[in-house]
Amino acid sequence: MHLAAVLKEDGDWAVVIGALVGALILAFVVDRALSRRTEQLAEAVTRGQMSRETATRLRFVRRVIYSVILLVGVAIALSQFKGVDEVAASLLASGVVAAAIIGFAARQTLANFVAGVMLAITQPIRVGDWVRFEDHSGVVVDVRINYTILRTAGETRLVIPNERLAAGILQNDTLIDDEIGLEVTVWIPPDADAARAQAILRDESGGDVSVAELTPGGVRLVVGGGLAPAPERGAREADLRARCHARLREEGLLEGFGA
Repeated sequence: MHLAAVLKEDGDWAVVIGALVGALILAFVVDRALSRRTEQLAEAVTRGQMSRETATRLRFVRRVIYSVILLVGVAIALSQFKGVDEVAASLLASGVVAAAIIGFAARQTLANFVAGVMLAITQPIRVGDWVRFEDHSGVVVDVRINYTILRTAGETRLVIPNERLAAGILQNDTLIDDEIGLEVTVWIPPDADAARAQAILRDESGGDVSVAELTPGGVRLVVGGGLAPAPERGAREADLRARCHARLREEGLLEGFGA
């Protein structure tokens, strides 16, 4: 079949190619222009320190505009082909069936898109926030239309579908303040003096110490250590835990017990 045969009588391959290439170029130019404009506004209004809420919303708006421009280009290109009108008429004639089929096939994609809109509006997470989701924790580096990218302490990038974020339980340590509270768990033998251990650890950490669990194998104490910047949380908690264990050993409260 000749390529021209797939086009309408008034169709033109130049329009097809021009629409696709033009949409790609326009989307790229608009995205770059919005990015530069955002940086200029941040420098002029906030001296370069744009809030996380604003940065997250602007990124999402850029993604939506980029996608819309591409969709318009594809629609213009498809309008040059034969059969598109017939397909559209058929879909309209059987709208209920078509909607059910398309909805079922694209359920996951649409759910992620709707969840992305919800995240951009309500903002339980923002770019730069330190969060914990399921068994993963790290800093949010990007919130996109369908998924969110998380960077862990080990520099691993996690791509999480927005639907899971919107429906799951999310811990955001920096939603209110950039500094987060340190908290570690320390175990002592079941026959150890828990009240004395609490007093010792309270003196060592400068924070609150409480008994969280009593088991036949030991007593679990929760030790608070004040506030620390989110990026330093892991190192600061490891140091606090090591100091607590060292102090308990020094006081003879961990004898014969693997802490």
